[in-house]
Amino acid sequence: MLSYGQKNRTTVDIYGQQYVILGTESSSHVRLVAALVDDKMREISSKNPSLDSSKLAVLTAVNAVNDYIKIKDKLERLEAELHREKD
Repeated sequence: MLSYGQKNRTTVDIYGQQYVILGTESSSHVRLVAALVDDKMREISSKNPSLDSSKLAVLTAVNAVNDYIKIKDKLERLEAELHREKD
């Protein structure tokens, strides 16, 4: 377990570029996140080969936030349903 404020430094490769990620998450978690971002960028790029890397990065972020919002909404609906069942 990391103590509060302790930072891990993890080097990852995303779409052919190396990045050093500094944060409190474990290196394995950071590598997993980077691999998912890399996979999504490659998926989008394969369908849109003319995109430059900046536009590709923005579309990847838009896709990730869209997925996040859908999952968050579903979680909120499930929590509301559970709350109703308890009452």
